[in-house]
Amino acid sequence: MSDCAGAFGAFYNADIGGAQAYFIAHDGAKANGPAPSSGITGGTIAGHPIKIVGYGCANDTAASALKEARRLVESNGAQILIGPLSGDESIAVANYSKTQPKLTFINGTAGAQDTTLKVRSPNFFRFNGDGAQWNAGVGDIAYRKLGWRNAVVIMDDYAFGWTSAAGFIADFCAAGGKVTRLYPPRGTTDYSSYIAQIPQKFDGLFSAVGGTGTLAFLKQYTQSRGAFKKDTLAGNIFLGDPAILAAIHAADVGALVGQPTNEDTTSANAAAYISALKQAYPAQTSSLPKPGTLAALANSVFTVNYYDAAWALDKALTAVKGDLSNGQSALHAALAKTSLPDAAYGPITLDQNRQAIVTNYIAQVTQTGGKPGIHTIYAVPNVDQAFGGLFTPTTPSPGRGQPACVKHKLAWQGKEQPASFH
Repeated sequence: MSDCAGAFGAFYNADIGGAQAYFIAHDGAKANGPAPSSGITGGTIAGHPIKIVGYGCANDTAASALKEARRLVESNGAQILIGPLSGDESIAVANYSKTQPKLTFINGTAGAQDTTLKVRSPNFFRFNGDGAQWNAGVGDIAYRKLGWRNAVVIMDDYAFGWTSAAGFIADFCAAGGKVTRLYPPRGTTDYSSYIAQIPQKFDGLFSAVGGTGTLAFLKQYTQSRGAFKKDTLAGNIFLGDPAILAAIHAADVGALVGQPTNEDTTSANAAAYISALKQAYPAQTSSLPKPGTLAALANSVFTVNYYDAAWALDKALTAVKGDLSNGQSALHAALAKTSLPDAAYGPITLDQNRQAIVTNYIAQVTQTGGKPGIHTIYAVPNVDQAFGGLFTPTTPSPGRGQPACVKHKLAWQGKEQPASFH
């Protein structure tokens, strides 16, 4: 289940391809065509055949995701659902999973904090970090290394935008910084009124504007204000996504990016993952957000998180020999204990809320020979959803004005590790 429309509709086949690449490379399935949404045939897990009963086609809204989840489960008979893509969607699906306790739901790549920290459905599992975890260390580096003291934070006005910004705000304020917050609606096309609200003087700007809005905001900002000065721009995963980097502006070179992937790594684990993508979908296709091969999007959260979700499912199903009896109780217990120590970009384990504990990376946008790229500079291992105790089931959810800007001691402050590329 992914988005085929809305702000993230372009990533539909990248998501589906990530999950199915695992089944193709490791379980004997075969792709029906270069576009992942063409489906797969064959393949078994623990001796049981894999059958894709349908693809969820949402549009980044909770209503569409809930409608599609119900269709897949109640009409198509899905026993296990992988997805959704986006923040509000995942909160809706996690709540829906409570009404289907005998089925299994594994998050796709959605990063809203409430999905696991507040909903805490016993049959919903997330093997990727939330949006706040993906920005651990970015605010601290901006404060200590770039000298920011007053930052502007512009965020999509919905669950993922709030969560993503919350990670930067909590991190930056913990170090001693202060923030000004702006909230354009998700899917905004004209950012002029929000750009007008940005103070003329600020130390840095953090963008948590995503999807189609990322390039629109940056383009309109530079047209209105000129290029960002050196060391004054940072952003979330969208600023570093391979598909968006392909169209990035020269003005964004040098920007800091928080992300759970390490494009510079040459580790055997990353190589194995990329090899699986190449094996599964070797042909170029225009169905992807960046036309080409799926392996070219290996560092996109839309590809790797769906791949890891399928991997975790395979591992747990294998552990229980495909047993889905007794309301899938054995599978639920196995998933809660499943870890991915060999994941491409660092080990993944789950906490008591079935939420991933991950390594976060801090990268920088680069340009070589006129071509944009990204270079990883720091790693922050073992980032959990609690974020040093700042986020709990009883603290206010990320949102307008939340989290509060408070100084706080975080385990990684001043201890971000220079990134390793092997």
